[in-house]
Amino acid sequence: MRQPSAQPTPPALPFNAPAARRLRAALGMGPEHVAYGMRVSYGLPYVTADLVIAWERGTVSPGNPELTALAGVLWCSPGELISRPRTLREHRIARSVAPEDVAHAVGMDLRAYLRAEESGVWRGNERQSAELARILRLALPDFVAVTGREAKLAELLRSAVTTRWQAYVRPLLKVVPLDRDVLEPVLQELHQDYQGHMAATLSWGGGSRSASEPGQRFLDAVVEAFWRSVTDRTA
Repeated sequence: MRQPSAQPTPPALPFNAPAARRLRAALGMGPEHVAYGMRVSYGLPYVTADLVIAWERGTVSPGNPELTALAGVLWCSPGELISRPRTLREHRIARSVAPEDVAHAVGMDLRAYLRAEESGVWRGNERQSAELARILRLALPDFVAVTGREAKLAELLRSAVTTRWQAYVRPLLKVVPLDRDVLEPVLQELHQDYQGHMAATLSWGGGSRSASEPGQRFLDAVVEAFWRSVTDRTA
């Protein structure tokens, strides 16, 4: 008889060690109290005070069941013990939303939604994307990152600032749901900044390899510069 394949273990969530230590101290609990609560209330017999201390020092990280139990003992949500979420799955867990609830809200089959979490590629339509951002309370940079569009955004921005930015307005609008009135001045500003870097380095370095380094650093950080400029114009 064919044996069912084992399900892969989900990767550990990015643990916020200082938050765990702060929450425990605010409750007046010692590491031994936390360990006792996790053993008795959550059936984790191996959790000791030393292990709790190791989590809080960041030398090891709790697995997903341990993080859930730790949140229960500390009377907080799992999201409060997670560093800045990076993936769709991490954002969902940080918001304490079940995958079934997300799938239902966006109108997607549960298996299709779970595939999106596993692959990091979001294939939802415009309405589904808007509902995903709403239920997980995703800021626009997070939405672009978790739907697998950040690499495309970086590629388009580098082309826009190094050539004619006007030609990239429409392609970028398909990647980032922004108003054209916001996107156009942002692209123009980034283009001018890049050209300014190149003009300055040419005059300083005479076209040497080292002279191009400031321009390359600008291109490497263009996504961050883009979001800063968008925030300045939409705040």
